[in-house]
Amino acid sequence: MRTFDFAMRTIVNLVVGAAILSTIAACGNTTQDRALSGAGIGAAGGAAAGAVTGTSILGGAVLGGVIGAAAGGLTDEDDFNLGDPIWK
Repeated sequence: MRTFDFAMRTIVNLVVGAAILSTIAACGNTTQDRALSGAGIGAAGGAAAGAVTGTSILGGAVLGGVIGAAAGGLTDEDDFNLGDPIWK
């Protein structure tokens, strides 16, 4: 039972952390820019959360990247805009 509690706490921490990062992750003017930047920042945040919680870094990066890409792709620049991405 203790392992299950740790696993659930870890999953919740990853999801909450990725959601928080995803709200500020997406920058750019096009859907593709926002999805790409959201995926990058979400993956970095997910990997960090995985490392801190002692779970899979790769799993955290994948989960964070997916959530970040979804958040970036589903928002437009009127929802939240941090400006142009660094690659432009």
